[in-house]
Amino acid sequence: MNSRDASLSQNLTPISVQITRRLQAKNIRFYANDNIADHLCAGELELLVDEVAGHFQRALESLVIDTHNDHNTRDTGHRLARMFVTEVFRGRYVGMPAVTTFPNIAQLNELMIVGPIHINSACSHHFCPVIGKLWIGVMPDADSSLIGLSKYARIAGWVLNRPQIQEEAILQLAQVLTATLKPKGLALVLDADHLCMQWRGVKDGEAKFTNSVMQGLFLSNSDLRKEFLSLIRR
Repeated sequence: MNSRDASLSQNLTPISVQITRRLQAKNIRFYANDNIADHLCAGELELLVDEVAGHFQRALESLVIDTHNDHNTRDTGHRLARMFVTEVFRGRYVGMPAVTTFPNIAQLNELMIVGPIHINSACSHHFCPVIGKLWIGVMPDADSSLIGLSKYARIAGWVLNRPQIQEEAILQLAQVLTATLKPKGLALVLDADHLCMQWRGVKDGEAKFTNSVMQGLFLSNSDLRKEFLSLIRR
């Protein structure tokens, strides 16, 4: 195969297949809640939206929906594709938000709490919305970095805007915050409604799922942990 034929073959290969082969060649994991932004090329997200739109259109047709004559669903395939790729699953396809860190010049060493931060995600099992509130507790020391308050929400959104299960999402967020802040202690509490439980299945509209991560001083110092938990319950 000459270079012209190879280029033509590449152009005929679906963009999702090209990306998948690239990831597999580098032995890069691409689970639902993984970020693959570093392995995408310029312009590929728009191509991916177009490809996914075609698949959604065929899914609608398989559901026996007349998208040609039904004005409500005529462009639903494309709307769904753009929503998943550029909004609700955006955290898979774009890099981490730019975060400026500042040295702890004042040598702050008291408990800091940010929250509740509103979070949106989707469960990996049914792609149903997960909507909740997040609290972040940080115990800095002289070697820790500080960030602006809005950056906590931006980082959380980046991690949660992927298909997730809540147990893994909070651990991923803890890893990112630890690498960014280098805190002496980190505490996270996530309280969320899962529509996969409320909208389908048992249809229990009252049940919530709450989980937490306690690291460093929050794990070893029970008084600090109690202070954090008491303050977020106010």
